[in-house]
Amino acid sequence: MEHISYDTLSEAVTGLREAGYVNDFNLDSHCLHCAPSQLELHPEDFQVDSYYRFEGMSNPDDSSIIYAISGKDGLKGILVDAYGAYSEGLSSDMINKLKVSV
Repeated sequence: MEHISYDTLSEAVTGLREAGYVNDFNLDSHCLHCAPSQLELHPEDFQVDSYYRFEGMSNPDDSSIIYAISGKDGLKGILVDAYGAYSEGLSSDMINKLKVSV
């Protein structure tokens, strides 16, 4: 996927939805969960196609990250989380899969 620059989190969500990342993923300790389809994607079942970080306007510590994720059977979606906060309580496989370089 071509890396596009977005100014805001909402622009990124809109752009990724238009690019086919239509599912919403929730983060569990050992997998990603897609509620509508009741699918669980374990680290070996998905790849991070791209990610975008956003810092809060008034507080740089108020950061979020959005991941564009492709999973098994062509499932594509997004995961939005507070940057750096996701690692607590996650398996080491999930931490490694979602690790991003700054």
